[in-house]
Amino acid sequence: MARASRKVASVTGVGAVAAGGVAAASAWSWATSPERMFARRVLPDLGNGPGAFAAAMVGWDFIYYWNHRLMHECRALWAIHVVHHSSERYNLSTALRQPVADAVGVFVPVGVLSLLGIRPSMIASARAWNLIYQYWIHTEVIGRIGPAEHVLNSPSLHRVHHGSNQRYLDRNHAGILIIWDRLFGTHQVEDPAEPVVYGLTTNIHTFNPVAVATREHRAMLADVASATTWRTRIGHVVRHPGWTPAA
Repeated sequence: MARASRKVASVTGVGAVAAGGVAAASAWSWATSPERMFARRVLPDLGNGPGAFAAAMVGWDFIYYWNHRLMHECRALWAIHVVHHSSERYNLSTALRQPVADAVGVFVPVGVLSLLGIRPSMIASARAWNLIYQYWIHTEVIGRIGPAEHVLNSPSLHRVHHGSNQRYLDRNHAGILIIWDRLFGTHQVEDPAEPVVYGLTTNIHTFNPVAVATREHRAMLADVASATTWRTRIGHVVRHPGWTPAA
């Protein structure tokens, strides 16, 4: 009887966590869309000029930093982002390893920028340029870029971000401007004496895209299923990757 009760609790716990996560992500995405927030903006429309574009670029990059950092610090978001870090090689193709499950994550809303008068179309343009910039930094061919690295993200700095070395874990989350990492304590330069080891701390060892995309979700839900309290179940979802109740 006790075993059956534990089985029921395990199944219902997983179902509740999964359904709650999808519902929360859907509601959050709808409520914080740039279009909805622009209609409720608290500042005047900034238009389509150079000033508005610059504000959109800097604003998007700031929000990107925090979302990217959260992807490394919250297991549910890491389960989405892990796809991008799963490669044990580092080249331009690594930039194309992108998750398909962004819709089931709860992120800092880019719609905040629209509350400040930045048009949704400008946010979309800023996002596109941010992605284009990040493509070229996924390479081992280019070394350091000198003093520009005090301000800009670079191949060297982003190699660190993809490292599984303990020294390099969860560093350099910037999109374009490395100043966010310097300001918020996540900056780390590449050390020639410690070559970057690419991939995960525990690699997946498969090229099956479904296995790669679902590995961390399956592991997370298995931990939820084995938990005996709701505090622990939620902890396995929202705490950092690798968290255990004793941690």
